[in-house]
Amino acid sequence: MPPIWSCSGVIFDLSRDELRLQEIEKQIAEPTFWDKPQANQKILKERSAIQNRITEWAHLNRTFEDGEALVELCVEEEDESLYPEIRKELNKLREQLTQLELRSMLGAETDINNAIVNIHPGAGGTESQDWAQMLLRMYQRWAERKGFRVTILDIMYGEEAGIKSATFTVEGPYTFGLLKAEDGVHRLVRISPFDAGKRRHTSFASVFVYPELDETIEVPIREEDLRIDTYRSSGAGGQHVNVTDSAVRITHVPTGIVVQCQNDRSQHKNKSAAMKVLKARLYELEKEKQREKLEGMMGEKKEIAWGSQIRSYVLQPYQLVKDQRTKVEAGNVEAVLNGEIDAFIKAFLLQKHD
Repeated sequence: MPPIWSCSGVIFDLSRDELRLQEIEKQIAEPTFWDKPQANQKILKERSAIQNRITEWAHLNRTFEDGEALVELCVEEEDESLYPEIRKELNKLREQLTQLELRSMLGAETDINNAIVNIHPGAGGTESQDWAQMLLRMYQRWAERKGFRVTILDIMYGEEAGIKSATFTVEGPYTFGLLKAEDGVHRLVRISPFDAGKRRHTSFASVFVYPELDETIEVPIREEDLRIDTYRSSGAGGQHVNVTDSAVRITHVPTGIVVQCQNDRSQHKNKSAAMKVLKARLYELEKEKQREKLEGMMGEKKEIAWGSQIRSYVLQPYQLVKDQRTKVEAGNVEAVLNGEIDAFIKAFLLQKHD
C-alpha cells in the first residue's frame, strides 16, 4: 500500500508522519530535552500518536495483503468456499480504513484526548428524561463497539423514568475528536410510552462534549474561586448507595459553573474527577470566548439556541434519523440508537475538513 493515499477526499500521508517521527526522535536525543517537562509531555504525546498511526497503517496493509492472497487463491483453485473468508477480510479492511480515515481528520490539540460528556433533558418531564437516558445508552453502546471505556461520574434519575442529567467519561484514543460531532441538541419524535392516549410527542435533550485535559494544558483555577460541598451519593429512586458524604459538588463562583461526581466511595477520588470536569469546562468556555471574539471581528453571527437541533430521530409516523448539519440520513433507527453513529460522525468531520 502506498505511503500517500486518498479516500473521501482525505489524504493519508505516511511519509510525512515518518519524517516528523524522525524529527521528534532527534529532539528527544538532545541532552537538554528533559529540562522542560511540560514541553516534553506534549512532544511525547505527539510521538505516541504518530507511532499509533504508523502501527495502524501496518495492520491495514497486512489485512489488505491477506485479502489479496485469498482472492488469488480463490481464482487459482476455483474454490467458492473461500468467499465467506474473503468477505470477512474485506469487512475487516473497511472497518480499519474507516477508523484511520476518521482519525486522519482529527488534528486539533485536544482531539486525541478522552471525552467528558454531559446529557441534559429538555422541557417535558418524564418524556424528555427518558429520551436523555436513551441517548446515554446510545453512546455507551457506541463506546463498547469501539473498545472504549465508559465511566459514569454523576447521574440523577427521574422520579418516574429516565434521567435528569448524566456526566460520564469515554476513555480511548481520539474519543473527544470523534464525539465532538455529537455536541448539540438531539430531537426525538415518537408515540409516547407514557401517554395513555398514544399520542405523538417531540422531545429534546442536549449533549455537551468536552476534552479531558492532561497536564500539558494549563487552566488556572484559584482555590478561593471554588465552593466545595459534599453530600451522600444516591441511586435510582432516591436509594442511598453510600452512607457517607462521599459525593462532591464544586461551584466555580466567577463563572457559575457547577460540576459534581458521586461515582466512587472515596471523596478524594470524586473531588479529583469533578476537578477534571471543571477544568475541561473552563477550557471550553475560554475557547468559546475566543471564537466569539474572532467572529465579532469578522462580523459573523452564529445562532445558538435550544431549538436548533443538530439531529432528529423519528420513530413515528415513519422511521428516519437525519442530521440537520450534513443532511446524512439513516432508516434503521434501532441500529442508530444501539450505537451505530459512525456515519454521522464521519460526515460531520468531512464537512469540517473541507
